[in-house]
Amino acid sequence: MMTRLFLQAHRTPTLTPEEVAALEQAIARTTEFAARRTIVRPNEPLSQCTLLLDGFIQRYKDTPDGRRQILAIHVPGDFVDLHSYPLRQLEHHVAAITPVQVALFPHSAIRVLTMESATLTELLWRSTMIDAAINREWIVSIGARPAAVRLAHLFCEMYLRLERVGMVEGMRYALPLTQIDLADATGLTAVHANRMLRQLREQGLVEFRQGSVEIFDWPGLKRFAEFDPSYLYLD
Repeated sequence: MMTRLFLQAHRTPTLTPEEVAALEQAIARTTEFAARRTIVRPNEPLSQCTLLLDGFIQRYKDTPDGRRQILAIHVPGDFVDLHSYPLRQLEHHVAAITPVQVALFPHSAIRVLTMESATLTELLWRSTMIDAAINREWIVSIGARPAAVRLAHLFCEMYLRLERVGMVEGMRYALPLTQIDLADATGLTAVHANRMLRQLREQGLVEFRQGSVEIFDWPGLKRFAEFDPSYLYLD
């Protein structure tokens, strides 16, 4: 079932078997993208939404002087551009981090789903609002949190999001980013990010190495990050 991880990540509202079938039938096709391949470019007309089935995707913007700000990291089960349905275009890039597989939902099919099922409308709307809540938390990190806390907060968030879809092993999970990616996601330079990663490791909290995160002290990491998971709406 192509929507299994999406429904695993978003467990409310509960769908009937008929609604699950309708969601599945709205998929036009699946496709794959190579690592670092651009999936959506800014301001191009869009007629479909993308559900991530496998791999990791980023949303980002470039500045005129060549800097990049990562706006979101998407994991399997995420709709990466559901907001393109009403907007018909995006103002930022969507790109694969790793090789990815995605399912494509035509906007016309999304329209039918929302016209025929109030529950599906609520589910898709809730998914988009959680994306917005995560985005607000990232803004708080970049604007108000110290550098090491930003990284710790991100590691806490990604652990819970990946645990939700069964992609953690104990306190270890794959996060296939470079240190430059981490810096671009947290508003740091690569050099500063490297120093902060060393600090977190030396404090016995967490280690990021070669695209893998291992949490040594989950309660301590949460305290250090002042992490409150309520913005993820996991209940």
